[in-house]
Amino acid sequence: MAAATQDPPGWSTQVAALGRRVVGPAHRRIVFGEYQGAPRRFTYHADGGVLTIEATDAVAASVGLHTYLRRVCGRAVTRDAHLPFSITTLPDAPPTHGTAETDQAYYLDFCATGHTAAYWGWDDWEREIDWMALHGVTTPLTVVGHEAVLYEAYVRLGLTESQARAFLGGPGYLPWQFMGRLDHFAGPMPSSWVHTHRDLGRRVLGRQRSLGMRPVLPGFIGHVPPALAPGRTRPRGRHGLVTHVLDPTDPLYARICATIVRTQQELWEGTDHLYAIDPFIEMLPVEADPSFPGVVARATLDGLTRADPRAVWVMRTRPFSHQSDFWSPERVSAFLDAIPDERLHLLDLWSEHDPQWSRLEAFGGIPRTWGALLDCGGRSESIAGLQDAVDRLAMAKDTAHPPTGVGLAMEATGNNPAFFELIMDQAWTRTEDVAQDWLPDFVRQRYGTGQNPESPAGRRGLLDTVLGASGVRVAPERFNGVLSLRPHYRDLEDPTRLREQVTGLVWYPWSRLLRAWERLVEAAEAAPALADGPLGHDLADVATAVLARVADHRYLEIVEHLNRHRTVPEQRVARFLEVFDDLDALLDTRPEYRYRGWEAKATSWATSTEDHRVLADNARRVLTVWITLDNLRLDDYAARLWSGLVGDYYRSRWESWGTGLSEALTDPEGAAVRLEYRLNEHSERFLRRGLAYTPPPTESTLVRSRHLLERYAGTESP
Repeated sequence: MAAATQDPPGWSTQVAALGRRVVGPAHRRIVFGEYQGAPRRFTYHADGGVLTIEATDAVAASVGLHTYLRRVCGRAVTRDAHLPFSITTLPDAPPTHGTAETDQAYYLDFCATGHTAAYWGWDDWEREIDWMALHGVTTPLTVVGHEAVLYEAYVRLGLTESQARAFLGGPGYLPWQFMGRLDHFAGPMPSSWVHTHRDLGRRVLGRQRSLGMRPVLPGFIGHVPPALAPGRTRPRGRHGLVTHVLDPTDPLYARICATIVRTQQELWEGTDHLYAIDPFIEMLPVEADPSFPGVVARATLDGLTRADPRAVWVMRTRPFSHQSDFWSPERVSAFLDAIPDERLHLLDLWSEHDPQWSRLEAFGGIPRTWGALLDCGGRSESIAGLQDAVDRLAMAKDTAHPPTGVGLAMEATGNNPAFFELIMDQAWTRTEDVAQDWLPDFVRQRYGTGQNPESPAGRRGLLDTVLGASGVRVAPERFNGVLSLRPHYRDLEDPTRLREQVTGLVWYPWSRLLRAWERLVEAAEAAPALADGPLGHDLADVATAVLARVADHRYLEIVEHLNRHRTVPEQRVARFLEVFDDLDALLDTRPEYRYRGWEAKATSWATSTEDHRVLADNARRVLTVWITLDNLRLDDYAARLWSGLVGDYYRSRWESWGTGLSEALTDPEGAAVRLEYRLNEHSERFLRRGLAYTPPPTESTLVRSRHLLERYAGTESP
């Protein structure tokens, strides 16, 4: 290994600042050196209270810092960790080396920006970028402020300012606008939003670049405002939403593509030459001719390279999976062959369940990222297959054409921390046995060095149950549980299918999940301060996992009783609704699980009454009806088990369902119609007014957890 240079690296100032935000008082005792050449690597050693980190680049140095914190100090930087740590001395450590398993680590999906980060400010993004660097992210998808790019580009191309804002639509739906899924939806775009997010986008990109990342920016996918090309666009749609695309042979196509790239270069002060372009994401080409996708590819590449001769097209393989009947291997090859290999990087972003590299012969060796999706919409239930995921990744790494990148493309962040941490670790290591090789250190580092012995036991119980979903399809969810399900009376006719669904979500010994919950509560009681941090988050997660299945089972009991006895079991209905109240009270003890925080962050961007209306509507709409009450194709797609939603929005719907049960027995069709009316009325009221005010909780996460454990620990297996 070549010796490190003696002069401080150019990136050392930014990584030192990262250390200040994370480490605490001892950050001043960290020094840096630089290695030259490949592969990406780091070495750290600590002696006499001084930590020396030598690395090839800023991201590798950040991973080295985090590795030292995890292995030597027993502290991991998670999303729910209290930062900075209060580390006052840096313990001695022998030289420790790390080499990247893959050249790139990709992170984020368009949907994650909408379902999680739509209303983030700089403080949120600063912490998120720190998390990225410490976890080795080299190529984040960055769409913050892209609305400013499109706004400016469309105005330059001939739209008025009001036309451009109207086309962009509501701020909460921008990522789907960028993907060509929406035109002028849930708007209009507040004028202040464009300007504030131009500045925020520049700041986010600046920090990512200063830490050695190469952000992936959105590119042109053919989706245009019809007013730019009157009479020359063609409609296409999905979920009842119609958008318009320009024919790739139209000279305006490449011009728009180039204008967007040049506008990005101007507003973002340069480019990193990576462009996320998905012209057919979940939507078939507007022409069935097998040659048509190739025409789109050539026109797109022409526009890209006019503005950036070094452009690389970054494309998700999602269409090949989602519409595999259309995207035969021959069609895929015809499309990809139109793009030179050196101009293309593929994101195989559901590789933990439906990898396309194995179906399509590793894409002929085109550079690709093995990515994990896990869930759709950012739903709250903690289900994952940790061992399955690393086994599938290891298989991909051991092929003749291994992936050049590892990544995450979940549709929301902040949930299922074990899965996301495990996958990102695989960019720098190879985990063979999750239970033996990874989980013990994960627990120790997540909770701190002084955790109770019950913590690892509780976490192992989760690995044996909800995080051990071997062979279980997690996303798109096959059955999300009744808590956030839109109520109906169809199950009353034949509950057989419902029983299969309910029992199918408990593929593990039920007692193990209950015991895991008990052990985590006991660990928190032994060290109550831990319940204020990541352990409290996990207490809420495991309680949600239990109560979600209890709710399913109690609903099944009601349905089966009605089917057999043709009478309403009112006491059982009350017990069913009780689960909503209990879970809501626990979730309200954790700020990350409070709906009111989501809406407050959204409306904090408002500068006028009209802005407030649009932003509040977007925040409410995307987590509930998603589209409109006249189009419920995505109703509850992004449902969250958050306080307020569970105890008010979802509970009220099921209360209406219970009220109509007697009628459903005598007049099923009429009862169904009246229930739909009440549900729509309820949703419309929520979209207009939001939730009623609720006082802050008076009990802690730990107290509520113990209370619920005692109430539900004896629950029979669903």
